[in-house]
Amino acid sequence: MEEAAELPPAPAAARAVFGDRFPEAVRYAELLADVGVQRGLIGPREVPRLWERHLLNCAVLGEAVPEGVSVCDVGSGAGLPGIPLALCRPDLQITLLEPLLRRTTFLQEVVELLGLDHVRVVRGRAEEVLGKMEPVHVVTARAVAPLDRLAGWGVPLLRPYGEMLALKGDTAEEELQNARAALSKLGAVNASVLHVGEGVVDPPSTLVRVEVGESPGGVRFAAKRAKAARTGRARRRR
Repeated sequence: MEEAAELPPAPAAARAVFGDRFPEAVRYAELLADVGVQRGLIGPREVPRLWERHLLNCAVLGEAVPEGVSVCDVGSGAGLPGIPLALCRPDLQITLLEPLLRRTTFLQEVVELLGLDHVRVVRGRAEEVLGKMEPVHVVTARAVAPLDRLAGWGVPLLRPYGEMLALKGDTAEEELQNARAALSKLGAVNASVLHVGEGVVDPPSTLVRVEVGESPGGVRFAAKRAKAARTGRARRRR
């Protein structure tokens, strides 16, 4: 395995972004640079740019998230963007959703070590927890899949009038145009590209925001969600 480079000191912007939780943000960065690399959760070449490209790039997502809402981070991986978001936004109730055991093990260790009482870790795929998990106000994701496929997983987990925030790169506009038909079928009423983190990260982080109406996921997922809820109630009665 390629040896990881040394983690650089935290930039000045990190203190401003994470505030009182800055020491925990440093600890998280150290864990990613050490255990995260050892377990194959991040590549060793990412260590020198952990702060700018990963932690801060994800933390500024908080600029687009309303106060006091529930969030599900789909395909959380090593906790990006869910953990940085949790560190700078203690008002949120965050679920880190991840199917792979080695990743959920790491996430649970991080949550306990950093004292993130407003965060829970759930092992599973989005389609598996549909109807079993309480719908959320906001779904977040980063580098999980192309937008049309990601929306098929994330949008059905939303409450009516919720929104999905997907961290994307230079292809955001193109992905959005290609996904508009699929988004419409999933009950999206609006979709746009926005930039956050001006003055914190350079370039600013690019988000695709997908807002849904009263039927997140469209008719097909409404039926699937209802069926899963009925099955869950039947199991609880036994």
